[in-house]
Amino acid sequence: MEFVLGLIKVTAVIGFIIFAVVVDCGGVHSKVNRGYLGAHYWHDPGAFKNGFKGFCSVFVTAAFAFGGTELVGLAAAEAADPRKSLPTATKQVFWRITGFYVVSLFMVGLILPSDDPGLLGSSGANTKASPFVLAIQKAGVSGLPSVFNAVITISVLSVANSCTYGSTRTMQALAARGMGPHFLTYIDSKGRPIWCVVIQLIFGLLAFVNEASAGSTFFNWLLSLTGLSYFFVWGSICLSHIRFRRGWSAQGHTLDELPFKAQFGVIGSYLGFFLNCISLIATFYVSLFVSPRLVPECEAMTANKTSPACGRFSRCSSLLSTIPRRTYRHCTIHLLEGLHQEPRRLLRACT
Repeated sequence: MEFVLGLIKVTAVIGFIIFAVVVDCGGVHSKVNRGYLGAHYWHDPGAFKNGFKGFCSVFVTAAFAFGGTELVGLAAAEAADPRKSLPTATKQVFWRITGFYVVSLFMVGLILPSDDPGLLGSSGANTKASPFVLAIQKAGVSGLPSVFNAVITISVLSVANSCTYGSTRTMQALAARGMGPHFLTYIDSKGRPIWCVVIQLIFGLLAFVNEASAGSTFFNWLLSLTGLSYFFVWGSICLSHIRFRRGWSAQGHTLDELPFKAQFGVIGSYLGFFLNCISLIATFYVSLFVSPRLVPECEAMTANKTSPACGRFSRCSSLLSTIPRRTYRHCTIHLLEGLHQEPRRLLRACT
């Protein structure tokens, strides 16, 4: 099943990259013919919003998006021949991230402006505000946005499948080492940790909280906690590799005895550990010292007279002056995500 889901995702990403190249070169004629775009949107309105703090504020979301690449190490425990399959899979991770993450997001930035009003409509798991879908809609290609929404839904199922595998195996391994309840060590005749799967599925029911009025707030907290946890996970992996290499050398062993050696060696782990620490510091820095630049962004939306939310944004602007500075960022996020709600109600949620 995962092979089929992965094949669909790979096909969709490759197809989108080709589509984005065609759009960027002016090969798509829509109602508003933008012609050749090149790197125009990187300069106007710009690729980076809200300065350095704006750049740092997306670290958690980026970590959440990149999460799961470390599962290749977990899968080695159930591989038929880990000495052969693990090195091959590990080497492919770097190129998959470069091709499917970095290149595709770079192409989105080329064909979709960062100040597109649709980007402000993302709420929870709302795929209608996906930048990929918005980029296709802006190109004026009918039918394709619905196809890509279907691909996003399939991707969510694939992520759920991978997370079920990773979390249940981790719980079972911890219990087997005496770090968890003993009943979690139970494995059925087909090799499935049943009780771990049950617990994982129960936690999955939390997704229904997103249907509540404060669902977006709950989702943002889960997103932030998950993203931050990945910094600790990746930092621990890098530190473990550094200490392993130290211990391996101290015992008189050589690198030639290892069946697999990291492509960038210990230097790569030192760099990875450093970057994870920097990302954590930057995340806490943004949270503690909130940038006031997010407030004028809400006020600037009042200039968009074509937006059906213009009236609500106008009322938002007048209400922002009554909000304490420490809650600026929190309230502005609520205002941007909850256009269907009344500003007074949002104000009560912020203060």
